[in-house]
Formats: sequence, structure tokens, C-alpha cells
Amino acid sequence: MDFKIDKKDGYTLVQVLKDKLDTHIAPALKSELVLISGNGEKSILLDLTPCTYCDSSGLSAILVANRLCKNANGTFVLHGLQPAVERLVSISQLDSVLNISYNMDDAISTMKGQIELNK
Repeated sequence: MDFKIDKKDGYTLVQVLKDKLDTHIAPALKSELVLISGNGEKSILLDLTPCTYCDSSGLSAILVANRLCKNANGTFVLHGLQPAVERLVSISQLDSVLNISYNMDDAISTMKGQIELNK
């Protein structure tokens, strides 16, 4: 499995377990995100800590997660960006659109705070 999914209290944690979020992994990740959303989950925390590389299909998967959460009036938090991935997100100007956290405690706090606001 290329990613791990854990249902938490009020959100789902999706951890990518590979060092590349690219055309080999992104389609399966998108499908899983759609299934998670289809099962009624509104909030997703996507952990990319191991990822040192991301291509356009990876960015597309990130944007799918963000859109699914927004459409469900939920919250999307992106966590664990490594320098090359962070640079790609910044160059794409997605850092102004996405909710990005740099440590897991902050990511969880942000997630729980946003869930409270959305109630």
C-alpha cells in the first residue's frame, strides 16, 4: 500500500508512505480521497512527510482533497512538506489557497479548531 488511512475523531488522516507523489501513486490516492468523501467524511489531514518529490498529478491529488473538503463544508490540512514539495506548492501559488501545517501537533490543532468552527 502506498498510503495509510486512519479514521480519527472528526477527520481522516491520510499518510503517503512513498517518497514520490507522482503518476504512479496520485491516481490511487485521488480514488481513495473520493471514497473517503463519499463515505461522509468532511475533513482530511494529508501527511506528506516522506515525500521528497511531487509532480503535477500529485498536486492534482492535493487539490482534489482540498476541493472535496470544501464542497462538504469540511477542512483540509496539508502537513509534512519537504523542501522540494514546499517549493512546488509555493511556485504554484497554492500556499495561499491551502491550509499548510509544519508539525503534526499544529496540524491536529488546526484540524480540530476548524472542525469546531464548521459546526
